[in-house]
Amino acid sequence: MEQFNVYASRLITKKEHFTPGHRACQGCAEALAVRMVAKALGKNVIVASATGCMEIISSPLPFTNWKVPWIHVAFENAAAVASGAEAGTKALIRKGKLVDKGTVFLGMGGDGATSDIGLQALSGAFERGHNFLYVCYDNEAYMNTGIQRSSATPFGAATTTSPAGKQIPGQVTWKKNMPEIAVAHNIPYVATACSSYPFDLIQKVKKAASIKGPAYVHILSICPTGWRIPADKAIWIGRRAVETGVFPLYEVENGKYRITVDVPELRPVEDYLKPQGRFRHLTPELIEKIQTRVTKEYNNLKTKTKLET
Repeated sequence: MEQFNVYASRLITKKEHFTPGHRACQGCAEALAVRMVAKALGKNVIVASATGCMEIISSPLPFTNWKVPWIHVAFENAAAVASGAEAGTKALIRKGKLVDKGTVFLGMGGDGATSDIGLQALSGAFERGHNFLYVCYDNEAYMNTGIQRSSATPFGAATTTSPAGKQIPGQVTWKKNMPEIAVAHNIPYVATACSSYPFDLIQKVKKAASIKGPAYVHILSICPTGWRIPADKAIWIGRRAVETGVFPLYEVENGKYRITVDVPELRPVEDYLKPQGRFRHLTPELIEKIQTRVTKEYNNLKTKTKLET
């Protein structure tokens, strides 16, 4: 245990670049994820933050919880602003007006700002090959504006715009696979992470920041308010997401897949769905439908990593 604590102290700084005192809901795993990303990147970073929960809770005028350069940008253009800052800085270095300090350029947004409204800007930045990192904090709906569904909302989840009724069981489409969309752009590094697994998350963010070219990290960020769970259950639910295969943790480095938290035997998806109020209406038939889909996708991922299923 002592050896582990020494390792942990080297991996995680005690310095806070996203400070306490913000206005996130109790038990917000997204705020925890932001804190971990900020610790992983340190002070030499410029952040372009899309409108959303993390912008609202961290920048109530005249205060801020950010101790690094931070830009509030529109919902749709975090990737455009981050890549623009990278390109501008590179030009100034080339002209001798700035010294190259290896600054990390971070674009960040929720699932709405990433997989919906900001997808065009993100795709363009990937295609152009900017040397920047984009982090998606995925709480699976537009939580800041009232829990409306997004393309990252999972099948069957009840939101204010996909309510569960007798005819329609909540969300009727399947969750958009943003990590695979990023992989399809042939960028050097893509990873999934969850604040329930802090060391895995921090190591991936550090690796993503060190790689030349675009990098994408997709973090499952449990929202007790929108997911209808107790405030003290966010970390537990995040672990259930991984243990059931609903949200596998893996990385894709130069096209090579690797599962970073392997689950030899998946738990039933019911163990993940039942504790959440947003899924309380699901019938056994719908749960089985979700189970079939999760099992298939997890086996496909295992095939990509060339591991035995």
